Amino acid sequence: MDLSSPGDTAVRLLGRQPYAATLQAMRDFTAARNEATADEIWLVEHEPVFTQGLAGQAGHLLAPGDIPVVATERGGQVTYHGPGQVVAYPLLDLRRRGYFVKEYVFRIEAALLDTLADAGVTGHRVRGAPGIYVRLDDPFGHAALPPPLPGADPMRGLGKIAALGIKVSRHCTYHGLALNVAMDLEPFGRINPCGYAGLRTVDLATLGVSATWDEVAPRLAAHLQRRLAP
Repeated sequence: MDLSSPGDTAVRLLGRQPYAATLQAMRDFTAARNEATADEIWLVEHEPVFTQGLAGQAGHLLAPGDIPVVATERGGQVTYHGPGQVVAYPLLDLRRRGYFVKEYVFRIEAALLDTLADAGVTGHRVRGAPGIYVRLDDPFGHAALPPPLPGADPMRGLGKIAALGIKVSRHCTYHGLALNVAMDLEPFGRINPCGYAGLRTVDLATLGVSATWDEVAPRLAAHLQRRLAP
C-alpha cells in the first residue's frame, strides 16, 4: 500500500516481508539511486530474525536457538525483529534534505516519541544509547528522566520499546528503526538487546495499550514524513 501524497516522500506499507530479501532490496535501491531518485520510506513486519550491526559482539548473542542470525552493515549491536513490530526503513538523500546524520537520528527519535504519545505513552531518550525507552513504573507519566547518579546504571527502571540502527552511503540512508507493538518478547531474552546486558524490552501491549501493526504503522509513517521533511 502506498500512503504518499503529491510532494510527499513516498511511503510504502509493505506488510510481512522476509528480512534477507528486504535487506537486499534496500541495498539495491541505495546502490542504484542518483540525484534525481525520489526518497521513500518502507514499513514492514518481519518473521523472527536476529540482526547484528557492525559493532556486534558475539557475546551479546546468548542463545539464538532456531532463529536465524543475519550480519548487516548497519550501526549498533544485536537486535531482534519479529511479528507485531513495526520496522521502518527511510531511504533518504540527506544532502538533498539539508541535514546531517546526528540530526537525522534526532528526527527519527522524535517521530517515535510522537507515535508513542498518540497512544498516551511517554517515551524518553537516553544519552549515548540510541532508541526510545519508557519508565517501567510510570510509562504514561510526563516527568523527565532524572540525570543518572555517578556510577549508577542509566538503564535502571527503564524498558526499551524502540531501536535504531542506520547506515549512510554516499549521503543516502538505509536500515532504520523498529517499534514494538504487540510481540512475543521471549526472543529478546536470548540476546543483550543493543549490547545492554539485562535490559528489559517492552512493547505497547506490555504497557496495557491495545494496538495492531495496521493501526500503528500508518501513524509512524505520518510522523516520519513530517519529522524528516527538509
